[in-house]
Amino acid sequence: MFQIDALPAFSDNYLWLIQDHQQQRCAVVDPGDAGPVLAWLEAHPGWQLSDILITHHHPDHVGGVATLKAATGARVYGPANEQIPARDVALDEGARIQVLGCDFLIYAVPGHTLGHIAYYNAAPEQPWLFCGDTLFSAGCGRLFEGTPAQMHDSLSRLANLPDSTHVYCTHEYTLSNLHFACAVEPNNPAVVARFEEVSALRAAQRISLPSNIALEKASNPFLRCGEISVKEKVDERDGPRQRSAVEVFASLRAWKDVFKAG
Repeated sequence: MFQIDALPAFSDNYLWLIQDHQQQRCAVVDPGDAGPVLAWLEAHPGWQLSDILITHHHPDHVGGVATLKAATGARVYGPANEQIPARDVALDEGARIQVLGCDFLIYAVPGHTLGHIAYYNAAPEQPWLFCGDTLFSAGCGRLFEGTPAQMHDSLSRLANLPDSTHVYCTHEYTLSNLHFACAVEPNNPAVVARFEEVSALRAAQRISLPSNIALEKASNPFLRCGEISVKEKVDERDGPRQRSAVEVFASLRAWKDVFKAG
């Protein structure tokens, strides 16, 4: 039986700690800061950090890798097409790895960065997805390196995973993203209900993650580029014309980049 906990870092990052209680081994996803992981290990004597999973090269995701590897000897997995410190195993589309006895399938999901990858565990009782800064709860990452077409394709692939898949992204952006979702689809009951729920969670200083694929498909505007209501909002802002789903996505992403909740 595995347990997944969030270790907060910086102002809004989460380092996901996967724990195997039977063997007292753990793995961490995207440790931008070694401190929270080392503190956890100190508070849990006898536990071993055996694996470090990296989704992309940004400093808030890799900053603690070298320190953690030096302290624990953990094996470092990361994208083949990016410079990842202390990486032992380079991963690309279709690779399969086993971590803590769990099988993970690797998805190449360019957009936020060109070499970004995601880790998917297809366990029938509870699938998991560690998606870094590609798919956010109610949102998606900025396009620092990739194109709208690449990011739309990456998000579409993740949206095709089973509805029950738990989505572990790496930032507490949900409420901010839902402000934008409300602007895009103010009459979407799933968006309204989720906004109220997450507002209450954050007011109580509780985490809003993980999400799941079904919830994202119902309330994340970036997964809803084919919906009439979303297209109509883009037409309202940018002028009516025939747009592909990629063009709708590009308009939404450009809007989100400058959006400020009123």
